[in-house]
Amino acid sequence: MVDNGSIDVPEISAEWYRDVVDAAAGSPEPVQWFVGHATEGVILILGALLLMAALSRRSGGPHDRALALIAPLPALLAYAGSEFLKTVVDEERPCRTIGREIIASACPPPGDWSFPSNHATIAGALAVTTLLLSRRLGLVALPLAALAAFSRVFVGVHYPHDVIAGVLFGALVAVMITPLLARPIGEVLRRRADRQDSPVPNLAGRSRQ
Repeated sequence: MVDNGSIDVPEISAEWYRDVVDAAAGSPEPVQWFVGHATEGVILILGALLLMAALSRRSGGPHDRALALIAPLPALLAYAGSEFLKTVVDEERPCRTIGREIIASACPPPGDWSFPSNHATIAGALAVTTLLLSRRLGLVALPLAALAAFSRVFVGVHYPHDVIAGVLFGALVAVMITPLLARPIGEVLRRRADRQDSPVPNLAGRSRQ
């Protein structure tokens, strides 16, 4: 185990981190540029895929429309949960504790804890929510989420176990929260549609009788 602040980091994760950041430092500049930008850009792409998946559900029934309405919430809740876990675990960033050259522009400041990775958490939640809304778009989103997670290790700001935990946590939140929220909202939309489709009583005709 590696002593890292208030917790011990698994040695295998520290070794993987060293291997990845050493390979990143020796990689061609175009690769460094691509992964360095992908670490942020892929999140935006995943957000766009989720939006497309949500829009594809808007013309469906009440359950489909409910899924479209709550689509952003799993990622937001997963992010909030990852922020809470960071304050509980208090794991120092590897770029401050392991002496390695990193390709990130800077190591995050002290107090910006490492476990779990927020980027990986959001990526996992966005990808799985997209998959629940659209299988076709979800199959595109899943490898992009893996790229987003790996990129955080590649640029040197997270251990591998940080990003693995983040992706799994985000995916778990999406799997649990999406149907949990969609069910009651879908029921509300169904009842509203039933009221709109029900015939309006002819009050004027009754008053003449």
